[in-house]
Amino acid sequence: MSDRLKDVIGLVSRLGLAFVWGYAGIVKIFEVNGARDAILAYRIFPPEWAGPLGWALPAFEILLAILLLLGLFTRLAALASGLLMTAFIVGIASVWIRGYTIDCGCFGGGGDISAEGIDAKYARDIARDFLFVGMSAWLVVRPRSLWSLDRESVNLPADADVYSEEAERQV
Repeated sequence: MSDRLKDVIGLVSRLGLAFVWGYAGIVKIFEVNGARDAILAYRIFPPEWAGPLGWALPAFEILLAILLLLGLFTRLAALASGLLMTAFIVGIASVWIRGYTIDCGCFGGGGDISAEGIDAKYARDIARDFLFVGMSAWLVVRPRSLWSLDRESVNLPADADVYSEEAERQV
């Protein structure tokens, strides 16, 4: 696989995750108590944690979106993305195993829902989140991508010679 193709895959992964986090965070910020209610529905954290987590989660999602969009601290943002997505997978699997029927609240909403089609919904949600974990993993291993503010970014033509020992010896 060429370096240029790898750079494009990095760009698509970075912008894709930025869109997902940005959309998820913004929807939750404007939905009064939405994230709090979704957190309560998972029945994992003590109820008194739901309020603070309900505000912190969308703020963190928006921060990740901004960092990934700009390509700033890409490896760190991708690592945080992958860990958060893994936590979401564990949370969804947990409610599925325990027999609860909830909307994941990933993009707003959340809370208890009808049991109709819940197995397929949970399977889709988990598969989608595994895709996002894969995109995150790509960026952790290879954070270099096009149009990024990171030092490891690729904003130069592929044939540009930024540094060569021969050029240094001529000086």
